[in-house]
Amino acid sequence: MMAILVALGSSLLISLFGTPFFIKFLVAREYGQFIRQDGPTEHLTKRGTPTMGGVVIIAATVIGTFLGFGFGGHLPSISSGLVMFLFVGLGVIGFIDDFTKISKQRSLGLNPLAKIIGQVLVGTIFALGAALIPNQYGQTSASMAISVVRDTRLSLAYWGFGIGIVLFLIWVNLLVSAWSNAVNLTDGLDGLATGASMAVFGAYTFISIWQYYQDCARGPAALHACYTTANPLGLAIFCSALVGACFGFLWWNAAPAQIFMGDTGSLALGGAVAAMSIMTHTEFLAIVIGGLFVATVMSDVIQITSFKLTRKRVFKMAPLHHHFELSGWREITIVIRFWLVAGLCAILGVVLFYAEWVSAAR
Repeated sequence: MMAILVALGSSLLISLFGTPFFIKFLVAREYGQFIRQDGPTEHLTKRGTPTMGGVVIIAATVIGTFLGFGFGGHLPSISSGLVMFLFVGLGVIGFIDDFTKISKQRSLGLNPLAKIIGQVLVGTIFALGAALIPNQYGQTSASMAISVVRDTRLSLAYWGFGIGIVLFLIWVNLLVSAWSNAVNLTDGLDGLATGASMAVFGAYTFISIWQYYQDCARGPAALHACYTTANPLGLAIFCSALVGACFGFLWWNAAPAQIFMGDTGSLALGGAVAAMSIMTHTEFLAIVIGGLFVATVMSDVIQITSFKLTRKRVFKMAPLHHHFELSGWREITIVIRFWLVAGLCAILGVVLFYAEWVSAAR
């Protein structure tokens, strides 16, 4: 378990003390954020704030993960390696998007089609690796079963391997797209997405550790309640490193933010949520754990659907946090209360996860 603490502590320190140097680098090159003109007027004062801070989160997480594994004398497992691949891959797409905005002096970045193609390419490589590459015990990182709190008896493999793998690729890409866009939409106020991500990955750190101790390969007492997750300890190391990286970054990203994570960070974090839900076999439980992100997306969907059908808006502005801004709430009030909601959602997800294990262990 020391490996988890090493990953957490090292990534926190790298992020906390590395971010101000990255801020100076960005300021020297005038790499600042562009603000949409149709948003809350208070946001116009944020124009020029350094962006692409997700670079620090990604770097700190990857280094922290390797240091955590190094402490235990091991290389990253296949599962954690695939999670890092999706995490970094989507971060690269986000970086290109951010850099396009800066270089072209506009609030619109990468061409939407190019962005989708990049996400599908990275998501497909991740999915193939997770479904086809076994670890030393012959386990693949992902399962083609439909997973709620753990795998159910419903499986995409029912349709045969050929069709099953195609359906699995579509399913994974849907999750990757949904979660990356959910975090991206939530990243609209200082520190909001960073703090909410800490809650989500804190929950997944606990879940991964629990799955490690209740691993079927370790022969726990309640074999019928054990988990078949591949390399759960490696997943816990990655998640703890990500929590530490977000914690350190939040020091500089909290209101008033001295740096934004940009699409570099939000796409990477969303990809990590999707990857962890797939690797821990909790795809539907993730909807509860990441409830704040889900609510943010749903507010956008409701707003767009309502306007197209009735020409009326449900919210003053979507996503949801902008509705509260235009309702007179201070930004810091919205952020703190949304953090509390994110924390409650993460706790509820962990409670449901543990309650299922207790029920299965009886």
